[in-house]
Amino acid sequence: MLDGLFLFGHSIANFATPTTILYALGASLVGLIIGGLPGLTATMGVALMTTLTIALPPATALLILICTYVGAIYGGSRSAILLNIPGTPASAASCLDGYALARQGLAGRAMGIATSGSILGTWIGMIALALFTPVLGEMALKFGAYEFFWLAVFGVVISGNLTGNDPLKGWIAGFFGLFVAAIGQEGMYAYDRFTFGIHDLSGGISLIPALVGAFGFAEVLTVIKDRPPKFVINTFDTVIPRLQDVLKYWRTIIRSGLIGTGIGIVPGVGEDVAAWSSYAAARRASKEKEKFGKGSVEGLMAAETGDNACIPGAVIPVLTLAVPGSAPAAVLLAAMLIHGVQPGPLIMVQNPQFVYDVVAMMLFASICILIYGLTLTKLMVKILQVPQTLVMPVIFVLCAVGSFAIASRFFDIYVMLAFGIIGFFLRQLNYPMAPLVLGIVLGDLLDKNLRRGLTLSDGDLSPFFTRPISLALFCLVAGTILMNVPAVTNAVSRIWTSATGSLRGKSSGGA
Repeated sequence: MLDGLFLFGHSIANFATPTTILYALGASLVGLIIGGLPGLTATMGVALMTTLTIALPPATALLILICTYVGAIYGGSRSAILLNIPGTPASAASCLDGYALARQGLAGRAMGIATSGSILGTWIGMIALALFTPVLGEMALKFGAYEFFWLAVFGVVISGNLTGNDPLKGWIAGFFGLFVAAIGQEGMYAYDRFTFGIHDLSGGISLIPALVGAFGFAEVLTVIKDRPPKFVINTFDTVIPRLQDVLKYWRTIIRSGLIGTGIGIVPGVGEDVAAWSSYAAARRASKEKEKFGKGSVEGLMAAETGDNACIPGAVIPVLTLAVPGSAPAAVLLAAMLIHGVQPGPLIMVQNPQFVYDVVAMMLFASICILIYGLTLTKLMVKILQVPQTLVMPVIFVLCAVGSFAIASRFFDIYVMLAFGIIGFFLRQLNYPMAPLVLGIVLGDLLDKNLRRGLTLSDGDLSPFFTRPISLALFCLVAGTILMNVPAVTNAVSRIWTSATGSLRGKSSGGA
């Protein structure tokens, strides 16, 4: 514990320089603007900033990306409260009570609640990040090729199951991502797969240009198609958070923070599920259920705490297993690899200081959003009124320049354009994008560990099902798929009803 505090203090001291603080403030403001503008997502913001920070030192670049990530998730609440339009998918739950409060003339109070909930959620997740990462890192040392294979499959399956409305579409998107990751030379014998004679495909599909296209260029195409409506902004009162709101709903804050952090750890699920789960849990436990959806302070506090607590939670599997907990965390993982940081089970052995550096980056990001939450509300209102027809050309230029800047290859611009078009059509057909991203990230992990496991076992598949952790992960994958089959769920429901009925009968007979 003392060693951890010492490393954390060392990290804060390293980042507490005027230049670094200016970077953190600038990145948080960029994130706030991206999150506040409807349609622009945190994933797109982090991906674009990754392309613009290639030349910076690793610690500075990652600080900028984390501040952008935290700022974007927080910024989504501004448009959710003022416009009833979630700036990011993570802020959709905040619309229910945030906009209802705004219509009652309490928009300022709603933004204060969002600020306090976001900061406290980040801090709860940050504490979990500092406490659990070393523990999970030690557990991850027990993982071998067989366990990492099933972990990759589980990430794609659970992400497809929990994001979007149709698990089948989520799984299709996830396995399409796995296919994309298989393009290029394979890792053991370097022969080309799915390249169709195109030399540039031999190096594979780069993650950042693909994500910039899927989240940036696809959004530009969506705005061109849908013609965004003219926004009407409600007037607002003071935005200073109220201490009594925090004290009155402290149980809700802690519960939502823990739920958000826990969901963040699950691969590929993300902030929107964390916000809705926290909101639903708060409603079930609340003494003011009737206020939910009509301007509940508790509901807004729960949603904002949950989605921001998910951010540090999503970073925990990135650091310990090199598996992202959300789509923006997938970009963060790619950025770490680009900058020479190798996350994974050995990080607490080889580079324990980096874990506490990330915790310190989260702390700086939360302080920045507190500053902007108190001071820049009027500026944010003006930014929200900028027509998206003026913003989108800038986004497109950044997408093209950013994709080219990573490796100075025109081919990456073509990748960005292709994935933008694919992402646009997938959105129109209601396919979730998070499983696609996770599939691209986890494809390499799955491929290498499947082949490594088969090599170690001399082609024998049994270790994939007989080792304790492998068997547990396989059961989770199988159970997740089977529980979406109506015949199975009906059978389980009948067995459960019969079993509970028998127990009640015995209980009443015994009495």
